[in-house]
Amino acid sequence: MFNRNRCLRRVAAIASISSLMAGCGVLSSDSPEDEGPIVVGTTSSPSTLDPAASWDSSWELFRNIYQTLLSYPIGATTPQPDAAESCGFTDTSNQVFRCELRKGLTFSDGSALDAKAVKHSIDRIREINVNGGPAGLLGSLERVQAPSEREVVFYLNKPDATFPFVLATPAMSIVDPDSYPAGSLREDDGVVGSGPYTLQSYEEGEEAELVRNDRYTGYAERKNDAVTIRYYQDSGEMVRALRDKRIDLTYRGLAAGDIVELQGSTSKEEEIQLIDGTGTDINYLVFNPKDPWAGKKAVRQAVAQLVDRAAIAHKVYKDTVDPLYSMVPKGLTGHTTGFFDDFGEPDADKARDILRDAGITERVPLTLWYTSDRYGSETAAEFKELERQLETSGLFDVTLKSRPWKTYVEGYQNGEYPVFGRGWFPDFPDADNFIAPFVGKQNALGTPYEAKKIVNELLPSSRRESDRGNVVKQFEEAQQILVNDARLLPLWQGRQYVAASREISGAERALDPSTIMMMWQLSRKTSW
Repeated sequence: MFNRNRCLRRVAAIASISSLMAGCGVLSSDSPEDEGPIVVGTTSSPSTLDPAASWDSSWELFRNIYQTLLSYPIGATTPQPDAAESCGFTDTSNQVFRCELRKGLTFSDGSALDAKAVKHSIDRIREINVNGGPAGLLGSLERVQAPSEREVVFYLNKPDATFPFVLATPAMSIVDPDSYPAGSLREDDGVVGSGPYTLQSYEEGEEAELVRNDRYTGYAERKNDAVTIRYYQDSGEMVRALRDKRIDLTYRGLAAGDIVELQGSTSKEEEIQLIDGTGTDINYLVFNPKDPWAGKKAVRQAVAQLVDRAAIAHKVYKDTVDPLYSMVPKGLTGHTTGFFDDFGEPDADKARDILRDAGITERVPLTLWYTSDRYGSETAAEFKELERQLETSGLFDVTLKSRPWKTYVEGYQNGEYPVFGRGWFPDFPDADNFIAPFVGKQNALGTPYEAKKIVNELLPSSRRESDRGNVVKQFEEAQQILVNDARLLPLWQGRQYVAASREISGAERALDPSTIMMMWQLSRKTSW
């Protein structure tokens, strides 16, 4: 834990979000109240404080303490300037992208934020090259130049209309060159950023205290002076804290049972509002091709033939999630239902035929791994249901294992797991972001998946097209390749639920297109 008193001087969802409560619950105030910090609970704690190391939900904290060239003001679904004053492609082939910075930008410690700092921040991501880290987002980047104090130019090695979306991800957070080494990660718990807040104190897995950064210059209009984020191990503990008024709202990690209960009359009596929004987060299985069993295509296809997504959604998640049959979720251009089209309903006889045709007649031993503290309280029950489905077929002997998130990440990045579960919250709202991060020699999973036609043909073709409505054919073909290989098995698509005291306003506007909470949108009501 650290505490830096000198800092005291210093996430709109894809679809519209609607409150389930009526009447005065959507009133808001544009002026912060001096009633202490707004306290937010979540089960999703950061794995790191260094943007160069993170391609995960650490971004939820980064969005609020660091700044990016582009970001998402309320209502925007395409990136808009933040640290930049303006940005855009300067050529017709989408290969040269230029940004001009705002005047007078500084980091929270008072040092200048200039074009060299931006170049340093992007270059170190690729130099450090963390396995499964954000360098995988920069595959189209050839080089960065800083020709003047306020001018940054990105030269791409191929056309990439999605590059502005990449720059808007918290992975591309701008850091102070004096505090973040070019060739290694920052090892302490300090943060020097230029975002709406500074990180006053941080205790890993417990709490982050954010206070207003008086040096911030950007689009965010802060409706509070301070936010405290508390990290919980499970939903029940978090909801009890909400009911006991120890926190003001919950974000990320509400269990299905708690959601169902909060939808009832009790929450109205307790002055709790539940905000329900359509989400694009997905949950899926990853198969390790180097494992003697998971590396066999027939084994993966047999699992795909047996998994009952509807049962998982209903029995485990109480219909608070939806079955998903493609890595690209519903609501995005190019979504298909490939796994249902090819495999249909769960069928043990068809799965047995798939294995027998590959010469596999014995029960297949398979170890499934999951994280014990990342995606919510139902994860263990979900994997228990997967175990039941596979073993009931008589075709598999399943072993379940789990680890806390921090060591879990290290395990899958090192290739230790035959099959493992992951969740994905989008970097940006485009089908590209549900395919590209998982393929190639270097990807977000730390498990190489060359998928040559996707990597070398379909993605480059789609990225030449600025009008994203014109890339359906490429994404449909890419999804079919994923179905055929069955290296990734989509399970369900989530929704976004935020439970909050009725004294809190702004939660319905606080989620950006990547469903990251923009804490500055939260405020306490001043009138009813």
